[in-house]
Formats: sequence, structure tokens, C-alpha cells
Amino acid sequence: MSSVSINDLSLSFGDVDVLKSLNLEIAEGEFLVLLGPSGCGKSTLLNCIAGLLDVSAGQVFINNKNVTWEEPKDRGIGMVFQSYALYPQMTVEKNLSFGLRVAGLPKPEIRKRVDRAAEILQIQDLLARKPGALSGGQRQRVAIGRALVRDVNVFLFDEPLSNLDAKLRTDLRVELKRLHQRLGNTMIYVTHDQIEALTLADRIAIMKDGLIQQLDTPQNIYNRPNNRFVAGFIGSPGMNFLQGKLAKAADQWFFNNDDINVPLAQYDFTIAPVEGAPVEFGIRPEHIVIGENAYSQTVQSELMIELVEPMGADIVAWSNLAGATFTLRADSEAMISNGQRLTIGFNPSRASLFSCESGLRI
Repeated sequence: MSSVSINDLSLSFGDVDVLKSLNLEIAEGEFLVLLGPSGCGKSTLLNCIAGLLDVSAGQVFINNKNVTWEEPKDRGIGMVFQSYALYPQMTVEKNLSFGLRVAGLPKPEIRKRVDRAAEILQIQDLLARKPGALSGGQRQRVAIGRALVRDVNVFLFDEPLSNLDAKLRTDLRVELKRLHQRLGNTMIYVTHDQIEALTLADRIAIMKDGLIQQLDTPQNIYNRPNNRFVAGFIGSPGMNFLQGKLAKAADQWFFNNDDINVPLAQYDFTIAPVEGAPVEFGIRPEHIVIGENAYSQTVQSELMIELVEPMGADIVAWSNLAGATFTLRADSEAMISNGQRLTIGFNPSRASLFSCESGLRI
């Protein structure tokens, strides 16, 4: 059952088309993440759902009700912004209850909702404080609580963790996951952080230039990206790409260029391959095997390590293969150093092939 439906939604600012005939169905209780680079339209789409922007065309349905031209307060949503937007002169309790008092709810109901939100977010001991006496993480909890007290079915989050430091982002990300599991409400979450997207989402909508490039589970987006953009956007460091052509010999398909030849017997083609077609071969750095274990893989090659980046739990090494920048990720205990010649291996079943013409997965 759909909780939020977006039908042929478009939004233009003058001659600039920001959203282009978007269609999106979000299931009841789903945690959907809108992910993409700056300017892709993800926050604009969220604001259209919230009613903060008037659409140029299309419709927005929330809980089977057409809310395209409804005021934000009448849409049955709770929204959490990137900035905390708390009233500095009010206590936490009054920040949480302000909207309910303005709406004229009875005092016992307000008390009940505030106490419930404070319990869920573990901020009971902060209710008497003012925002100036809170940390960034505590302020963001209060901002989330202000949405929770509205007791609605759909929550919208516009990059709520981007103002926090790395550890607080990790801690609050876990809390948001637990919050969703406890409440079971529909949540739509905007971020440019792919780690947030992959860890939080039931499904991810990756956006570019006002269009959804892929809508799928985190696992499918990571393992089977629809196109070259999605493949390059997801992953840190990004997927390695080698340019070449498809060739066929003795009923066996190969990817090759002047430096490398990759048999594709284990590769799962999405569409029928065409002999001689120019393609890009993509393999993720974490799917590269090094040293003696490389010989257990289908394909082996040698390369020179140019730069090593210690990352704590692992190492990222930069090199060059077949005329392209090539990275690999290895355990932090791996003995890799600048200038070292290293044997690598990989399995084509973990790779991705993309058409050089259309950018689509092959």
C-alpha cells in the first residue's frame, strides 16, 4: 500500500527544469532515501512533498489523499531540517510543545505527546534546558522530537545530520534506524552521504539532473548499478573503469583493450552483447584481490603502486592499469608500499559493463 505517491511531478524555475516528470511510489512504513550530488533535485523533491514549493505539473498523494495544493500543515507530515531551527528563548519542553499549543490541543494530550517523544529520543533529562545549553547532537534530537510530537504517518528529513561531526553522525544514524524500526512510520530522507543512504534505506532513489537514475535496494544499487553514473557515484573510493570493446571467440565473450583481456563467461549480461561495441568495464576497489590469493581469481595482472592511503581498518592504494587510474582496497595489515610491483586478481562475476554510447548497464 502506497504511503506517498508522486505522479508526473515537474518543477521549473524560469527556463530551468529542476524536476522532470518524476514518478515515485513509497510504500507504507518504508524508509526511502533520496541520494545524489548537489543540485540534483533531491531537496527540491522533498520540499514539493512537504508543500514548501508549488509544483509546475503533476500530483502528490499522501495516504491516498491528493495534497498537491494543500498547505504544509494539512498534509499530515513531520519535517526535520538541516538546521535545528529551535527557539533559543524556550526550553526543550516548550520547543517540543509549541506547535501543539498553537494548534490548540488540550494540555493533557500535549503532555502525553511530549513525554512520549522525549522517552523515544532519550531526552527526558533535557526538557528544562534551553538550546544554548545543548550539544549539536542533543539539539538535533530535539528537532526530531518536534516532528515526532505531531503524531503523523510520514516524516521528511532534509540532511538532518550534515551539521554534526563524524562520530555524532554515526551515533545518530544508528538512532534513526532504531527509531524507524520502533515507530514503523514512512520516512523520506535526503542526503548526499552514500554511507547514510546505504545503511539507513529500505530503498534508495539516486537522482541526477532532476531525474531518478535508479530506484532499488542498497544491495542492488551497490552490486548491479543501472548505469555508469550510479556505478561511479556509489562507493568510496569509486568504481574502477577501463575502456575497451566486446569481443567474441569460440562462443566466448571477452572484454579487451591493448593491455588486458577479461573472459566474461561468469558475467551476467543484462542485455544481449554486441561484438565490437565500445564499453567500460567496472570493478570495485574492494573486489580486487592481491598477492598469492590473486592467482585464485579468473583474471590476474601486475601494476605499480603509486600512492598508499592508510584508512585505519584498511588501506587504499592508487595505481594505473590499462591507461586508467586504478584503486584497490586491502586489509590494513597488508604489506603495500609506494613503488611496489603488485600482482592483483579479480573475478568478472563481480564486475559491471556499461555502454560507452548510452551509459547503460550491459
